[in-house]
Amino acid sequence: MKAVVQRVLEASVTVNGERVSQIGPGLLVLLGVGKGDTEADVTWMAEKLATLRIFEDAAGKMNLSLEDTSRQLIVVSQFTLYGDARRGRRPSFTDAMEPAGAKALYERVCDTLRARGLTVGTGIFAADMKVALVNDGPVTLLLESPGAASAAPPTAGR
Repeated sequence: MKAVVQRVLEASVTVNGERVSQIGPGLLVLLGVGKGDTEADVTWMAEKLATLRIFEDAAGKMNLSLEDTSRQLIVVSQFTLYGDARRGRRPSFTDAMEPAGAKALYERVCDTLRARGLTVGTGIFAADMKVALVNDGPVTLLLESPGAASAAPPTAGR
């Protein structure tokens, strides 16, 4: 799994002119599911998102997690994180998991985060979504579950 994680002051997702999710301070997560991702990747990603210490404490240091602060996030499915644009001009999405499997694992990540007591907003899987955010910091991180990193093709010789 791959994720773009942004610390936000606010974020929202709109589909067909209707706001489907909205949060105040928390995280906006764009989540991609790749071929070969498993329940182990779900567990790793949910744990990392819930406990990643990227919120400031009283001393101004990034020392607090989502579980320590607002407990709010929006998770948006984003198969294009598996786009490979190293060759040609059109990205290839062959490393993304097929939609039915990707939707199931995406929903498992959201459910696992909810089970931790977090408020989880979502988009609508495979919909044309408009995502709005105010990045706080800005703080933006890229995460890859161990399964995603080991499944990546070697780059030597390319």
